[in-house]
Amino acid sequence: MSEPQTGSQPVHSPAFKKRRFQNWFPLGLTYAAFYMGRYNLNVASTEIMSRFDLTKAQFGIIATAGFWTYAISVIVNGPLTDRIGGRRAILTAALGTAAINGLVGFLFMNGWTTKVLVGMSLLYGVNQYFQSFGAVSVVKTNAPWFHVKERGVFGGIFGMMISSGYFLAMTVGGWILAYLPWYAVFLVPSAIIATMYLVDKALIVNSPQEAGFSNFNTGDATSHLADKDKPVDFAYLAKHVFSNKVILVLIAAEFCTGFVRQGLLLWFVPFLKEVHHIHHGTALFSFATIGITVGGILGGLLCGFLSDKVFQSRRPPVAFIFYIGQIISLLILAWVSTPIAASFMIGMTCLWIFGVHGMLSGTASMDFGGTKAAATVTGLLDGVQYVAAGLTGFLLGGFLDKFGWGVWTFMIVPFSLIGSLLMLTLWNSTPSNTKISLRSPVPAKREPALV
Repeated sequence: MSEPQTGSQPVHSPAFKKRRFQNWFPLGLTYAAFYMGRYNLNVASTEIMSRFDLTKAQFGIIATAGFWTYAISVIVNGPLTDRIGGRRAILTAALGTAAINGLVGFLFMNGWTTKVLVGMSLLYGVNQYFQSFGAVSVVKTNAPWFHVKERGVFGGIFGMMISSGYFLAMTVGGWILAYLPWYAVFLVPSAIIATMYLVDKALIVNSPQEAGFSNFNTGDATSHLADKDKPVDFAYLAKHVFSNKVILVLIAAEFCTGFVRQGLLLWFVPFLKEVHHIHHGTALFSFATIGITVGGILGGLLCGFLSDKVFQSRRPPVAFIFYIGQIISLLILAWVSTPIAASFMIGMTCLWIFGVHGMLSGTASMDFGGTKAAATVTGLLDGVQYVAAGLTGFLLGGFLDKFGWGVWTFMIVPFSLIGSLLMLTLWNSTPSNTKISLRSPVPAKREPALV
């Protein structure tokens, strides 16, 4: 079944749109569930520190172990996903994430108390290894289904689904901690992710062609290549990706985003508890965590709309605006003194953080990596982001132990500033004037059997 095209952008049939929905919607739900199995550590931070007498720096070691495992893994798993396909990658991620969260919950349920710092660092690291397949599989699977002119608004819509993962992790996780045994914050996500594995196995395919439709020219950075659907040699691919100025600047910007994003998300729960006396299960805690979800949704939609409708599918101008928004919101968060204002500013800050994060690691990676290299570029951007995120664990945690909450947001702001300056250097960059030249020196390889 073919897809008619008008100019450079295809006109999709109702049947195509329906099948595309059946592909990306469960994929989005699965990735949202992954957040519940990742940020449950953040929600349980005060519980873990108090139960096992850990300092902020010690708890930060657990987070850093996970962040840096993710950073290394996603850089490796990006090229791997480009070769094995998004479907196989998301299924691997779902199985592993469900298993590790279930194991952690089971151990705590049975009274685990010895060497928790070492054990949790190892287990959270393994969890993050499997989680690292998530983002790259999402981008890899969606890239062949969406033309570049559709991706900005779609990125906003998809960001809404991902932001629902923060609701599951932060708000629902807070309710779990308030009303169920605390270790259920690991068991419940395990069951949800295992369910999504079964759904994904039944519905997700790698490309329109596998669903009975014709593949089409997506208009991205590798869509002009005759062999865009064939795998390429890893070394050759890395050489040409790393020679692309736009991708290098995006990598540097995502380092900044990683520090800002996790610098807020990892520590806002103890901040609200220790500074503003806001606890799990309270109305103000729910207000703050729901604000993260709403902020993420609004940020994603606003980014997508501005990019496609105001800046002609240019991503850097919108990212610049959102980096400036981060700076202003972080400074206000440091200044406010009332619990309700602090709760509100958590969500407002996340609007600017998640907007630029989705724009760079999701939409821009598809645009400038292209269908051929989408997962590889996403892996690089996500990996570098988590290198920076690792510094928010033991390092930022150590500073908080020593200097208190007064330095928290002021240590984050410089990274937003650097990100904004980097976007100025890419102001007019688009996939049409930033092509990746990839001529594969190896023949196409047979697609591995899917999980």
